[in-house]
Amino acid sequence: MIDKIFPNVDWPKMWEAALETLYMTAVSTVLTFIIGLALGLLLFLTSPHQAWANKLANWLTGAFVNIFRSIPFIILIILLIPLTTFLIGTMRGPNAAFPALVIGAAPFYARMVLIGLREIDKGILEAAKSMGAKTWTIIWKVLLPESLPALVSGITVTCISLVGYTAMAGIIGAGGLGTLAFLDGFQRNREDVTLAATILILILVFVVQWIGDIITTRIDKR
Repeated sequence: MIDKIFPNVDWPKMWEAALETLYMTAVSTVLTFIIGLALGLLLFLTSPHQAWANKLANWLTGAFVNIFRSIPFIILIILLIPLTTFLIGTMRGPNAAFPALVIGAAPFYARMVLIGLREIDKGILEAAKSMGAKTWTIIWKVLLPESLPALVSGITVTCISLVGYTAMAGIIGAGGLGTLAFLDGFQRNREDVTLAATILILILVFVVQWIGDIITTRIDKR
């Protein structure tokens, strides 16, 4: 039955591409979480009336985030070809996608982190400061715990975006389902290959959203 619906699909090749997509998504999500969280905290703490209030640092960080958040991903990949070649040594394969994936997604997540931090009750922050808590204590004991549901929800949305980014990166040979759908599906006029790759991507997105919703619900004590 499946062979009749997808006559041109090489399933071992399709599963290998799916694993490459999972690999690119998982690694880039972890790196995006770390870098995006750092950028979001920096934006928050350097804003007026915060511990590290600094107009120049806040403006530079905000400019970096806004610029790279605004560049369409497919253009960003092209712009980062020299950097990717320098860091990875090649423009092909799953590893070559990481610079563009992380630089494209981290600023987006940083803004979501900033939104989550701004939603924290100011009274809690003021209470921590009045008790003499140091900045790093406030970060670990107040900011991160209080904004955790928003951080998890944000990384879930970002992870889903990264799944789409991996598909776009596949057009330039980064591997995964995007490459398979483009080279074996679109260019060879095999619509069933493109459809099969699309279905697997949709399944991955639904699974990521389901896991993210469960975690967010369990940690949200409000």
